[in-house]
Amino acid sequence: MFKSFFSKKPAALSGTPAVRRLKTYSAQSGYAYQYFYEGHRPFGSGSAGGTEFVFSVSADRKSWHFAGVLLGDGAIHAWQAAHRRELSSTERYAIAKMSLFQAFDDRPSPERMQDEVRVRTADVEAIIESLGL
Repeated sequence: MFKSFFSKKPAALSGTPAVRRLKTYSAQSGYAYQYFYEGHRPFGSGSAGGTEFVFSVSADRKSWHFAGVLLGDGAIHAWQAAHRRELSSTERYAIAKMSLFQAFDDRPSPERMQDEVRVRTADVEAIIESLGL
């Protein structure tokens, strides 16, 4: 009873598309994932905070679950300081989506997609470089 009383509800999603578009990704793990972008919301606080990008994910089109991609402010600030420019919201979304694809490729089964995806500073650098931004 007290746990539910004191537990904090996650913030509402913003940036939710007016029309959800089903997209498919054929992962190197052998699974073909379908996903929708649901929106984003802040997580944590201070230097331990950032933005959570939320996707609905399925590997069989029957069972769906949410997959959160956590893009920490620390990783973003480190890249921005090193490159002396700010990342736009579109670029941040691109980093989150590419991180989701990397998880699709690396995780051995769809059940593991229920674990959050955390984007590290090195991931930000590699993704930005691969996208040519």
